[in-house]
Amino acid sequence: MKTLLPSRFWIKVFSLFTVIRGYNIAVLIIAQYLTSSYILAPNTGILNVIFDSKLFALVLATAFSTAAGYIINNFYDAEKDKINRPKKYLLENLISQQSQLVFYFLLNGATLIAAGFVSFNSILFFTIYIFSIWIYSSSLKRLFWISNLFATLLVIVPFFAITLYFKNFETIVVYHATFLFLVILTRDLIKDLENYKGDWVKQYQTFPVVFGYKLSKLLITLSVMLTFLPIYWLIKSSIGLMTYYFYFTIPLLIILLIMLWQGSTQKRYLWLHNLLKVHILFGVLGIYFIYK
Repeated sequence: MKTLLPSRFWIKVFSLFTVIRGYNIAVLIIAQYLTSSYILAPNTGILNVIFDSKLFALVLATAFSTAAGYIINNFYDAEKDKINRPKKYLLENLISQQSQLVFYFLLNGATLIAAGFVSFNSILFFTIYIFSIWIYSSSLKRLFWISNLFATLLVIVPFFAITLYFKNFETIVVYHATFLFLVILTRDLIKDLENYKGDWVKQYQTFPVVFGYKLSKLLITLSVMLTFLPIYWLIKSSIGLMTYYFYFTIPLLIILLIMLWQGSTQKRYLWLHNLLKVHILFGVLGIYFIYK
């Protein structure tokens, strides 16, 4: 019995890590610091950015609120995930939904405490953000005409928070934000194709459920085509070695579209979804080379 308890404990820890998408949270933290150091405040100095206590509190607030968002989203999607991802559902539900809700409220409380170290406006900002995530998870994600755009905006908001903090609204920041928005939107639309079965059974009014596969693929194609605009703007800008990342993005997106139209299996959509996920990760790491 004694040997089983530690094992069971670590399995539950891993389950919680999966629920809050620990990998995504880690990438978000790294992305915020790299964005702050090399895009928003390149002349401030890396050490000054890293040891900025208010920025640290802001990054913590976004990490806590995002983790809480994953929990509440998982809570409302439990029945759908049982159909779309049965193995993942079993892993994530090793922790009871009651316990997940406790962690949800604790993380949101920690978010507001961290935001309080920045300013009163930050508390208001994250209060609205937390409420927006709850509204999306509980109702908006079932509506095809707003779910994807709203979900993408929620992913972008943490970067908007640090943009407000540094008060940097230069054109290059807009280019990066537009590129990120469109890539995440494309990924989210592909995810809807991947989750079609569960969405249809649970009557989620996603774009594929309402309009079918063909129109959904056309919408994804449009999203990809629009992505070439910020890519062009960024390549024309002075972004150092990161230019090669955007050169590589062009053939990658073309290949993605070819594969999208050639198959209609859940495995194909999962592969494309993960491909964009990995590409976003390389984009985050590539920020380091922006002025090299």
